[in-house]
Amino acid sequence: MNFLALFDLSVLDSTVRLATPLLLACLAGLFSERAGIFDIGLEGKMLFAAFFSAAVAAMTGSVWMGLLAGIAASMALSGIHGLASITFRGNQLISGVAINFLAAGLTVLIAQDWFQQGGRTPSLIGGGRFEPITLPFAEALRGVPFVGPIYAELISGHSILVYVALLAVPGTWWLLFRTRFGLRLRAVGENPAAVDTAGVSVVGLRFVAVGICGMLCGIAGAYLATGLQAGFVKDMTAGRGFIALAALIFAKWRPWHALWATLLFGYLQAIALRPDIIEGALGFRVQVQLLDALPYILTVVILAGFVGKAIPPRAGGEPYVKER
Repeated sequence: MNFLALFDLSVLDSTVRLATPLLLACLAGLFSERAGIFDIGLEGKMLFAAFFSAAVAAMTGSVWMGLLAGIAASMALSGIHGLASITFRGNQLISGVAINFLAAGLTVLIAQDWFQQGGRTPSLIGGGRFEPITLPFAEALRGVPFVGPIYAELISGHSILVYVALLAVPGTWWLLFRTRFGLRLRAVGENPAAVDTAGVSVVGLRFVAVGICGMLCGIAGAYLATGLQAGFVKDMTAGRGFIALAALIFAKWRPWHALWATLLFGYLQAIALRPDIIEGALGFRVQVQLLDALPYILTVVILAGFVGKAIPPRAGGEPYVKER
């Protein structure tokens, strides 16, 4: 048995790639829920963004145009969610479920109408995809023991959106915990009446948070279709939005903890793709179906409350009604 094989560089490299959309969606949910707006529509926004980014990239040949289209599509759904849950004070969970169903149906319908390929987009090639980036000195340092392979194979060689996702973690921490905007955003999720009394618009702050959520979900969906894969296929998010929500609860609505939580889920997805490594490490064969189910099993365990008490923002899920 070779347990070190479970942490082979190829597995860890896949972990980073697979954790990227989860991390972006988790941070998206963090902004929204810190402002008091529960959003289980992360899955639908990612799916919508994945389709439009792949579709526009296929038609224009520009992955950057695809990225902008994906962000715009996701933010459009965020606007609908904000309108339903903030302006009209509707049930936030029902709004999120509706967005998921809307995205699942519309993406296949539009894809079939535009491309006639069974609900998928054409495969993306060349400028229609995000290509890996080789960081400076990666090849020169490859031969250096221990440090070289880690830098050359694990840190270098990812697409730009992977680095954007990793930089979003300290950026989110700084924005939420070191700025006046972040203080107000967190206060809106805890005590919106106090924020309103201070003369700050609760509705405005919540719409900003929902907008940031839509932007990050758009990047996550675009990465799925133009970075991780080479086009859109039906239901390609495969529950990643719900896994991101579980990771957010696991992380207790904190950015750095969200990074480690999503890396854990990404690692489970990565080893599911390498059953040979599992067999070599454990000494017996594990069913591929069980390995594929591991991230979802962990999601159920987390949501069942077996990871300690996670207390959400106190005003989360409750529409704010201004007192006259």
